[in-house]
Amino acid sequence: MAILIKRGFLQGIIEVVKLAIKDLKPDSSATLEQVEVIEKGEVRTFEKWGKSGRVCNAKIKDDTGETQLTLWNEQVDLVNVGDKLKLEDVWVKEWRGELQVSIGKRGKLEKL
Repeated sequence: MAILIKRGFLQGIIEVVKLAIKDLKPDSSATLEQVEVIEKGEVRTFEKWGKSGRVCNAKIKDDTGETQLTLWNEQVDLVNVGDKLKLEDVWVKEWRGELQVSIGKRGKLEKL
């Protein structure tokens, strides 16, 4: 299950809706209470703003579906196939027609 957080126009108003991976929508934030890593792709390096980094895509699933999880820098080494994760306040976006979840600056990744 996931919790979708929509921020309203008025400061302090937050609507929390429980949903599953199959219900994730682009351009929203969500909390995924328990997902399993079922695939981990090749690690790629990049350079941006004069700094180098690493990125890797992983596939995660819950009881309702699967989606991509983008792992950045230290997250690449932290996550492996078979791990169960809790992802808090992650960003959901669409890339090349597919939904992806990214931890971002505010999000948290916790191994269960």
